[in-house]
Amino acid sequence: MYDFHIHSDFSIDGKYLMEEMVLGAIDKNMKSICFTDHIDFDVTENRIDIDFRPKDYFKKVKQVKYKYMDKIEILAGVEIGMQPHLNKRYHDLIDNNPFDFVIISVHSIEGVDVHADKFTYDKTPLEALTIYYDYLYQSIKNYDNYDVVGHIDYIDRYFEDFSKIPNFKEYSPYVKNVLELIIYQGKGIEINTAGMKYGLGYYHPKVEILKLYRDLGGEIITIGSDAHSPEAIGCGYREAEKLLRELEFKYIYIFKERKKFPIHIG
Repeated sequence: MYDFHIHSDFSIDGKYLMEEMVLGAIDKNMKSICFTDHIDFDVTENRIDIDFRPKDYFKKVKQVKYKYMDKIEILAGVEIGMQPHLNKRYHDLIDNNPFDFVIISVHSIEGVDVHADKFTYDKTPLEALTIYYDYLYQSIKNYDNYDVVGHIDYIDRYFEDFSKIPNFKEYSPYVKNVLELIIYQGKGIEINTAGMKYGLGYYHPKVEILKLYRDLGGEIITIGSDAHSPEAIGCGYREAEKLLRELEFKYIYIFKERKKFPIHIG
C-alpha cells in the first residue's frame, strides 16, 4: 500500500512526530509513505504564512528514512495551499528544495480560509461551489510546478448541511474546466480517503468527478489518507483501490524525485 498524503507535527494541524507516523505506517504494513506537510502562504485576513523550515524538515525525513529503511520507504513531499498571486513564491520554494512529490490544494480563497472562516456560510451552495472551482482553475492556470491536485471537492466538507449540496450536473462545467486543465498540464489528482471521516459518504473526489476525469482521458491518480494521526494512515486504501478498479483505472501512481511511477492495480 502507498499512502501519499500524510501529515506530521511539521503541519500546523499535526501533533504527531514523524517517527510516530512512520511506526503507525509500519504497523499497517504500508510499503511506501510520503509526508506532505502543509505550507500555506498569505492566509487569513492578516496574510500570514503557515509553513515550516525546509532544512529542518528534510533533516528529520532523512533520519527516519534511514532508521526504518529496511521496513518501509519514506518520501518527502509537501502540500501547498495555492492562490493565483503566489506563483513565484511557490516556484521558488519547490525549485530550491528536493521534494519527491507536490500536492497543490485550495484551502483559502482571496485569503479567506474555507474551513476556519466559514467561507460557505454566507453564500448559496451553488454560488460557493462555482466560486471555489473557478478559483481552483485560476490557481493552476499559470502554475504547473506540482504533481497532483489534492482533495478536489474539499469544499464539500464545510457546508452547514450536506443535503443542500447541489446535484453535480449543476456545477460540473466548472469541474470539467479544472480537470481538462490538469490533464493538459500532464498532472494528476488524488483520491483522498478523508472525505469519509467528515460524514460525506464518499472520498474526495466523489465518484462523479472520478468518472468525468476518466472520461476526459485522465490517468494519473494517487491515493492518500490525509492522515494526521498514526491510526489514520492507509485508512480506506483497499476500498479506494477497489473503486478505481471498478471505474477501470489501471494504475495508481507514486512519485519519487518528482518523477511518476505507475503501480498496477491488482
